Amino acid sequence: MDRNIDCAKAINEATEQCMKKYKNVFIFGLGVPDPKGIFGTTTGLQKKFGKQRVFDMPLAENGMMGVAIGAALNGFRPIITHQRIEFALLSMEQIINQAAKWNYMTAGKQKVPLVIRMIVGKGWGQGPQHSQSLESLFGHIPGLKVVMPFSPKDTKGLLISSIEDNNPVVFIEHRWLHSIKQKVPKSYYKVKIGLGRVASQGKDISLISYSYGIFECLKASKILKEKFNISAEVIDLRTIRPLDRNIILKSAKKTKRILAVDNSWKSFGVSAEIISIITDNLKTKDIKKIARIGNVEVPSPSTRALAKDFYCNYISIVNKVLEMLDSKKKYIKKNNLNDDVPDKSFKGPF
Repeated sequence: MDRNIDCAKAINEATEQCMKKYKNVFIFGLGVPDPKGIFGTTTGLQKKFGKQRVFDMPLAENGMMGVAIGAALNGFRPIITHQRIEFALLSMEQIINQAAKWNYMTAGKQKVPLVIRMIVGKGWGQGPQHSQSLESLFGHIPGLKVVMPFSPKDTKGLLISSIEDNNPVVFIEHRWLHSIKQKVPKSYYKVKIGLGRVASQGKDISLISYSYGIFECLKASKILKEKFNISAEVIDLRTIRPLDRNIILKSAKKTKRILAVDNSWKSFGVSAEIISIITDNLKTKDIKKIARIGNVEVPSPSTRALAKDFYCNYISIVNKVLEMLDSKKKYIKKNNLNDDVPDKSFKGPF
């Protein structure tokens, strides 16, 4: 049975179903049992499963990660949760040198079945230290999988797959996506890690992105069709490592024009990897135009005025597409969005 639920509920439901199915799954982290339940993603879990499987921890991220890795090496499937992606930076040595490499160093004899939940805190007032999207840091590391879903349905299925995976998965959520809704099966189901999807069919240009970037791409696609008669295909990668090379190349061959839309800065980012996959595998004659777009190359600002101009959004995507198609037209619209509140048009299906 399908119900209309948001991403936060999808995460909560996936966690609950896995904890019922596997007695060795537990979840912990700062604020996990609090009344707010980390944006609603952990609400009610402690009451259902008890304090031994759902618990808070002292403010010591490196220590928490060590506990999680040790538990994973001894038969458990821990889920560690960080309310901001930046908090995980305090445990980078544990993630990169221990969790990611243990399977390799033991010639596959030992696994680290661990899910590291991280949340991107976009929005004015969050400032340079609480609003970054740092997926490229983790995507660079062999031994880690990096998942960044957009829709509630994918979020639930990918989290279940991540919990069942026998090695570490960095599961990155965007806090603005916690509130979007979609019909999601109540049943236990999985979405395979490493497979992208076509979010919207098109023939003139491919918009390739992931996570919150898909919302901006879908909005841009609608404007391009209605106002400029341009048909844009939107590709939702869903996972950053591994990247679905096949869906990227298939869409690029189809439209011959590609705009890679980064959720973060362009430099050394996911958009650069998308471009390299295309240029490494397709001939020059198969590509008419290729470009990428991302946030302004400065630290995330704190003020509302600066935040409006910092983030890549549907307006900048539309204008970049018009430029790529050699149009003399320009889409001019004042950005009146409150940059700490999700757009009111957040609704499914996606």
